[in-house]
Amino acid sequence: MSTQETAREVADQAAEWATRIDAGTIDPDTNETLRRWLEENPRHRGALLRAEAALSFMDRGRALAGVIEKPTPRPIWIRRKLLFAGAALAAGIVGVAVLISSPHRYDTRVGEIRQVPLSDGSLVAINTQSAVEVTMHPDVREVTLTRGEAWFKVAHDKNRPFIVSAGRIRVRAVGTAFSVHRHYDGADVLVTEGVVETWTVGEEERRVRVEAGSKAYVAEYEPPKPVQASADIGRTLAWREGQIVLEGETLDDAVAQFNRYNTRKLVISDPSLAEEKLVGQFRATEPLTFADAVATTLGATVVEDGDTIRLSRGARR
Repeated sequence: MSTQETAREVADQAAEWATRIDAGTIDPDTNETLRRWLEENPRHRGALLRAEAALSFMDRGRALAGVIEKPTPRPIWIRRKLLFAGAALAAGIVGVAVLISSPHRYDTRVGEIRQVPLSDGSLVAINTQSAVEVTMHPDVREVTLTRGEAWFKVAHDKNRPFIVSAGRIRVRAVGTAFSVHRHYDGADVLVTEGVVETWTVGEEERRVRVEAGSKAYVAEYEPPKPVQASADIGRTLAWREGQIVLEGETLDDAVAQFNRYNTRKLVISDPSLAEEKLVGQFRATEPLTFADAVATTLGATVVEDGDTIRLSRGARR
C-alpha cells in the first residue's frame, strides 16, 4: 500500500471488493488480484472485514423487514453508497454486536518493558522503545510490530491464526510462544514453544517453519534460514526480566544493548576497548553499575559527563 493512501481510500477499495464478493463477480484472475491486495498491508484485511460486516448488517436489516429473497445485485457504485450508509448506521446503534474489534496500540518508552494480556487469552511482553498494534477479527488475530521487539505467548485457537507483521515479514502461529525483533531490513524470529511459519510478502511460496529452540533471521528479500538456538534463548529473552546477559559479547555489542534501555548513554572513547569480550548478568537500566564492572574487569577508566558515561583505557577512576 502506498504511504500516500488515506484511510478513506482504503475504505473505498474495501467497499468495492466487498460488493464484488457479495455480487459473486470474483473470477480466478480477480481473486489473485484480491489476494495481492490483502497481502499488501494488514489494514486491507481489516478494512475488508469491516466492509463485509456492514454489508451483512444491511442484509440482516432487509431480512428482518420481511425481504426474504436476496435482491438482484446492484451496480457496484450504488452498493458502495449503501455500504457506507449502512456502516454509519451500524456504528450509531447501541447494543449492536461488534464483529470487528478496534485496533489497540501499545508503546513503550526508553527502559520500559510491558506485559499486556490480550482479549483472546494471549500475552504480549513488549521490549523497550517498541510499538505493537493488535486487532482481533472473527477469523484471524493480527498484530503489527511497528518498531522494536515483542514476545508472544499465544492462546491456542485453531480457527483464528495469530499473525505478526513486521514490515514485509509475516510470522504465523496458532498456539505457541515466540519473539519478533524488527530491524530496518528484516526481523529476528525466535521460537520458545511450538512451531511458527514465517515468510516475506511476495515470497509466500518460500515460507519456512521454525520450531521451538530455533531462530531465524527473515530478511526483506531473502528466504529465512532457521538455526538451532537453544543455548541462546534464555539469554536473548532476558530482557523480559529487565536483564542483560553477556556470554562472550564484545564491549561494543554490550554498550549497544545498554543504550537501548537508557537515556544516559555509554560511550567507548578508546577503540581498543570495543572488541574486549565480557561475561556477566546486569540490570538493563543500570549502565553505571555495568561501567564499574568494566572498569574492574578490563582496567578501564570511567568518566561521568552529564548524560554520558565514557569508557577508556587507563586506571579506574
